[in-house]
Amino acid sequence: MIEGRSSDRSGARTYAYQNPDKLDALLGILVDSTARYLVMQARSGAQVLKLFESWAEGLAEDVFQRLVINPHKAIIEQVRAAGVDVPFIGFPRGAGALVANYAAQVPVQAVALDTQAPIALGQSIQAGGKAIQGALDNLLLRAGGPALDARVDGLIAAWAGGPYIFNLGHGVLPDTPIEHLDRVIRRVTGR
Repeated sequence: MIEGRSSDRSGARTYAYQNPDKLDALLGILVDSTARYLVMQARSGAQVLKLFESWAEGLAEDVFQRLVINPHKAIIEQVRAAGVDVPFIGFPRGAGALVANYAAQVPVQAVALDTQAPIALGQSIQAGGKAIQGALDNLLLRAGGPALDARVDGLIAAWAGGPYIFNLGHGVLPDTPIEHLDRVIRRVTGR
């Protein structure tokens, strides 16, 4: 939105440092708009809401707090104030170690993990009472084979002790063979 195109986000991050008041005003507009949209989605039948933060990567801890954690908390607070009680999944994509801060502070019921998430991080989030989702590499899904089978089995074994929604760490690539999807689904469901 700030840069006007896909980028490495350096312009937006620089803007955040140079124009904190303007950025906070923009975040306020985005929080309000997003909350209204999510309330509409829930009232239209959505059974779960997901906050997908694709720009969480590479932020310093204080900036992550300001640009990701605080707005996500505010969105959820507004949605709850509107009487919506469906579960939330939060996905601070690429946040690395800061995902633990997110899980501890944002009142989501589940935290989606990307492919870099260590097994111990997922287990820690589960131990804190929240479900986890994701972590399978979409490139591995595309590639298939024994490495895919091993990773699927490893994720299930590692996170079976707590609430876990099996999923990718990011979306399915368009050229992923349908046979690979079928194989993973069969492996996960035991069919």
